[in-house]
This record gives sequence, C-alpha cells and structure tokens, in this order.
Amino acid sequence: MGVYPFFQIEKIPQTRTALLYFNRPEKLNAMNWSFWEDLPRVIDELEADPEVRAVIIAGRGKSFSVGIDVFEFFMNHQNALTGATADAREELYRLILRMQEGFDRMTAGNNIYIAAIHRHCIGAGLDISAACDLRLAASDAIFSLRETKIAIVADMGSLNRLPRIIGQGNTRMMAFTGRDFKADEALRMGLVNEVYDNQETLIAGALALAAEINENAAPTVRGTKRILAYMEDHSVDDGLKYVAAWNSAFLNTREIQEALQRAMERKAKKS
Repeated sequence: MGVYPFFQIEKIPQTRTALLYFNRPEKLNAMNWSFWEDLPRVIDELEADPEVRAVIIAGRGKSFSVGIDVFEFFMNHQNALTGATADAREELYRLILRMQEGFDRMTAGNNIYIAAIHRHCIGAGLDISAACDLRLAASDAIFSLRETKIAIVADMGSLNRLPRIIGQGNTRMMAFTGRDFKADEALRMGLVNEVYDNQETLIAGALALAAEINENAAPTVRGTKRILAYMEDHSVDDGLKYVAAWNSAFLNTREIQEALQRAMERKAKKS
C-alpha cells in the first residue's frame, strides 16, 4: 500500500477486511487537502487488492470526522472561491468534481464499505458515510448535515445519496436545519444500521459484520451491490430484467453447491 498522510490502513487477511482510519486526531479528523487528494488513490488500491473485500472506515481519536477543514480549504483555494471571472468559476466547478471522486469510486467499487462512526460525523464526514454501503455508530455519535450553517449547498453527495437511505423528509430536515442528530435518532431514520455502546464495541461489531459478509461468495456480493445500485434510478420492471440478465451471465453452480454444503455443515454443528 502507498503512504498517505491522512490515512492509516490495517489489513486483516484472514477475513479479507481492511480498516481505513482517518488519522488526524489532533484536528478531530478534519479533512485537509491530503484527504481529498489521496482518497481516490486509496480506494483504487483497496479495490485492486485481492486480500480485501470489505473496508471499514473509522476515525482515530475522539471523533469520526468534523468534516472539511474549512480554514485550510479557504486559504488554499481563495482564487477559485472568490474570483468573479468565468475562469475562476470554472476552476471551482472542476475542484468540486475532483473532490467528489473518492466517494464516487466507493459507490462504484466492488468492495463493501462500512462506516464505523463515533462522536462527530459532520458535513463531509456524513458525505463519506452516505457513500458507504452500511453505517454503524457508537451511542455517542452526532450526525449533522451542517453546510447550511456556513452558507454552502452541500455538494459532496449527502443531498444526492441520503434521500435513498433515509427518505426525502428526513433528508430535508437535516439539510434545511443543519441540526445535530443523535445516534438513536439516526437509527430511527435508518441512517445507521446498528448502534453500539462505545467505540471499542463499535469496531468489534464492524469487524464481525465484515467477516459475516465475506463468508458469502464474492461474485454474489458484488452482483447484489450492482443490482441495488441499478435499482436506485430504474423501475422495478427494468431491475427484474437486469437481474435476470446478470444471473444468466454470472450464475455459478459450483459456488451454489459450496454455499449449500457450508449451510449443511453449520446445521450439523448446531444439532
């Protein structure tokens, strides 16, 4: 793996899982330019690694992430942000698209991405969580789509992905108010799948979930992710035809036989 200042990667080959840590704890994992520049590269490496099928995204220190490092961002991109010329506006447009790349690669990737969130999950922290396939939280987690508080229309994916996760009503409540939402509220909305007592049990739960997912045949998990993604902007009828075509092309009877054998072995152990 490459060396990335913002990230720390730990691999668990026996369960084909990687822990991708935000590693700027002294700043509550505020996302500086190293995050935005390196995230697409990190995702590409994890996607290409045959030892990785599930990626747990977590934060070192006291918080998951407080979002973008606003001060650094404004200092480094003043011309694009304040320029009134057409060139400056185009530069800002390209910058936003570049910053979206890492999240887009997660949603388009084959790996399963699991966010393990403790304490602050604010702004871009929520954006990367929304790009994950599953979200788990510690009981102290706080979620906020806070861009409206600083006069920005959220442009890193929350407004685009959250409605499919928590519905339009809940997304609008989060986006219009910029309010903090606690873990139990996030669970009620469907923003998170499970809530754990603390960060330690959260990471343990995420590792167990990743291992459980990776017990299933890799092509089947990848195919399921593809079908679910396809259904986000297609009709049920289109989706039924797509999954029929997918299985016609990729159904593997050997994997089915192996899965049935494992199921029989588990049943025999229980009896």
